[in-house]
Formats: sequence, structure tokens, C-alpha cells
Amino acid sequence: MMQWEQLLSLKRQGDTNKRLRKEQDETRLGFEVDYDRIIFSSAFRSLQDKTQVIPLSKTDFVHTRLTHSLEVSVVGRSLGRQVGRQILEKYPHLAEVHGYHFNDFGAIVAAAALAHDIGNPPFGHSGEKAIGDYFKNGNGKRFQKELTPKEYEDLCSFEGNANGFKVLTESHPGASGGLRLSYATLGAFMKYPKESLPKKPTPHIADKKYGFFQSDKASFQEVAQELGLVQTRKGNDISYARHPLTFLVEAADDICYTIIDFEDGINLGLISEEYALEYMVKLVPSINTKKYYELSTKAARVGYLRALAIGTLIDDAVRIFMQNEEAILKGAFAKALLDKSKYEAQIQDILKISISNIYQSQEVIEKEIAGYEILTTLLDVRCKALQEAPTHYDKLVLTIFGEFNEGGRGLLYDELLYICNQISLKTDGQSLRLFQKIKGLSVQD
Repeated sequence: MMQWEQLLSLKRQGDTNKRLRKEQDETRLGFEVDYDRIIFSSAFRSLQDKTQVIPLSKTDFVHTRLTHSLEVSVVGRSLGRQVGRQILEKYPHLAEVHGYHFNDFGAIVAAAALAHDIGNPPFGHSGEKAIGDYFKNGNGKRFQKELTPKEYEDLCSFEGNANGFKVLTESHPGASGGLRLSYATLGAFMKYPKESLPKKPTPHIADKKYGFFQSDKASFQEVAQELGLVQTRKGNDISYARHPLTFLVEAADDICYTIIDFEDGINLGLISEEYALEYMVKLVPSINTKKYYELSTKAARVGYLRALAIGTLIDDAVRIFMQNEEAILKGAFAKALLDKSKYEAQIQDILKISISNIYQSQEVIEKEIAGYEILTTLLDVRCKALQEAPTHYDKLVLTIFGEFNEGGRGLLYDELLYICNQISLKTDGQSLRLFQKIKGLSVQD
């Protein structure tokens, strides 16, 4: 069974001395430092030009990955604070002996939630699929025989969560340990604490995807062991139970994309306001209809509904977490919090409308196809430059990718993962411009 004292570890990669909560500077708490480091990172800034729902959209009110991440972080902070208050009431020694405050829980969840999309490639989830499909069915399939099954699966099922862990933790010259976040925040960030294989071995929520590449296995295990995560498999297949606060990070994301994507659809005219009122009222039965109809614009009315709906789902997620807290500490809670929500039927109704009217809309499909073509082209020309005797064209490709050597990372797996990582860090716009240069469609920025 996991212990909160360990789960709230302030340790950072490379630390030689233990960091105690009661010795922390309250004006710059370690968990809040995590938030600051993520905010100021270039990988986080790039989210301002990455797709949330509508790829390459120039519409002002449509969410990007950056605005989505900020909103998830705000919801996560509220979830963490409410849970933290109840955890400290249940385990008073955490405050009395160790010096933890309920705000610490909010700070950890807020930082992990802020980073939850930091490893996602351009063009939304279609970007992940494009990278994976290149290696599974495209020209990248030629590398299979030179890779181990797990290395190859890392590429075929390229995962933004695993790439995010790499972005946060990978050392670079002059920056050992990446952003050097606290292990508590890294633990809360890890939604799927397992390798890429075996694939979906159980219906447990933590086995749905994977959370680290083979290249990052050692650093992942160091974090898991420091936090005292429950190991769920041994031998050659490594996996752990989730950090309990991961359930809150996931709930914050689920709440935001359920409600806010729906809001975007309404503001874009893809969903009628009448539909919005019909479905949202089921989540907010105590709506003040007088105030609602006094609001003069559709955006204001929908925003009012959105705020009430998010508040309702936050309270419900906290209730579910605390009712199942002991099972969560044992690693025995197998579903996302909102899957147990008393509003689960209403959430599913909203998601169905979003899928049919937004995610499968003509605009989204057409731009996802464009994103697929762009990323496949970038991967192909960059991977071809790996050959032992690169051509003049290959060297030109390396130059426009901003690289001036033909390799240097050693093993083929490391080279391929590096390419995927570098392409994933590009924005939608950067990817489009690079594609245009390669195709001879544009030679200007």
C-alpha cells in the first residue's frame, strides 16, 4: 500500500540530501517551483501553436493546447486543494509531523496538469497516429528487424505521455535531469506507468496506454521507487500502480475536454445553443434561468453554463476520490474517476454530440488529413538522412531541420526516437512551413 509521506516527495533528480517539507521556504515552495519551470520551458510555450480540437485554426476563441493546459491546471488545482484538505483531516500526522499543507496537493496536481500535453506532437491525436503509422505501415517499417519488440512498439504506438516524460526528465548539455521537477509532480504526471509492451494487458485504466520509452526506463523506475508506487508486474515487463494524484490530473483533463470542447463547438456554430442548454442543464439542475437569459451574447451564456458544469464535476470527482482513497493507495482502483460519476450518462451524452458535430466535422477531418501528410513527409525525409553515406540532399534536409551533423546519438533506436521527439516538439505552423520548404512550395518563413 502506498504512503502519502512518500508520494509527496520533494526530491529532484541528482539530489544528494533529502528535502523535508517542514524546511521549505513558504514563499517559493518546491511544488510551485515545478509549475514555474514548466511555464518557462520552450516545450510548453510551443503549445500555443498546437491543435486542441481544430487543427491550424485561426479562430480567436478556439482552444489551443496551451489554453487547454492552463485551464486543466486551474481545474486540477481546485481538485487537489479539496482532496488535500480531506486527506490532512484523515491523516493529521502529514501536517503535524511532516508540515504538509492542503495547498501542496493543489500545487502538485496543478503542475502535473499544466504539463499533461507537453509531449504531444502537432495536429492533435492524429499527430500521434501519423508517427505511429509511419513505422507500423509506412516506410519506417524497414527498421523493425533492427529493433527489439519494445523499441519498435515505442515507435509504432508513439505516445504523447511517454514523450512528455522524456521532455520533462531528459538531460541535455548543461541541464542534467531536464526540468528537474519534484518526484511528486512527475509521479502525478504519469498516467500510464508501464512499458509499451505488453499492450493493454488488463482493462485497468493504468494499462490503457504506456508512459515511458525504453530509453527512459531507468529514470522512470527511479521516480517510481522513490515514491513507493506499487509494482504491478515483475520480471521483464515493468509496470506500477498510478500515483493517486494522477487520478485528479486525469479528471481535470476529462472535465475540461468534455465541457470546453463542447463550448468551442457551440461558439463555432457546430452545435446549436438550444442543444447546449438541453444537455448542460442536466449537469446543472440548479441553473439560475433569469441570470442566464439576462446575458446578452451566446458566448456569455455558454460560458456561464460551462463554469457551473465544471464546478459540479469537480465536487463529484473529489467525492469519488475520497470514497475510494484506500483502494487507490493499494493500486486497486481500476477506472477513471469520472467513469464512476453520478453524471456519467450526461457526460457520455455530451461526448457523443462532440464526436459527431466537432471531432468528425469536415473541417477537422480535412485538417487532420493535411497534418497526417505533413508529419509523414517530415519523418520520411528525416529518417532517410540516417543512411551511412548521406547524399547532398540528405545534408540539405538536416540543415533545414536545424541540425548540422548526420547523427551522433549512437544506436538506431536512439536516433529514431530523437527524430520523433524533435518533430513532436514542432508546432503546427512550424511543421507546415517545413513541409512547404521540403516540397518546394515556399522558401520563405
